Amino acid sequence: MTLYRVHMSLARNDEFPEGSSAHGYDFVVPLDGDMKLDPDAWKSHSKDCVVRHFSEGEEDQRGLLRHIGRGWVIDYDAATPEGDEPFFKLDRHEIKVGEYLSVKEDDDETRTYHIVSVEPWLKS
Repeated sequence: MTLYRVHMSLARNDEFPEGSSAHGYDFVVPLDGDMKLDPDAWKSHSKDCVVRHFSEGEEDQRGLLRHIGRGWVIDYDAATPEGDEPFFKLDRHEIKVGEYLSVKEDDDETRTYHIVSVEPWLKS
């Protein structure tokens, strides 16, 4: 198991026909040898699994990746479940460059993001 830093940018949609590198996510996740999320390793490294959501013209949001049942959510406030952003079937996806992941964001819109980099993460 290795921790990886994943960078995603907004995929093509009606608002951004070419996608947008000014909107996206950076997050740290434990991946197994098949480049899939490792929930057992997450238990030992949950505090390292930080998420940054960036969107041009807005302040960055920072949170933690949480594993709930078989699902994965971005938790921006541990004190409340409101505002959590679930990933769509993240447990089934390979996390590699060129793949796409969807997130249901706090405005209830599900947006698709393109994985543009996956690199080993070294704790600083």
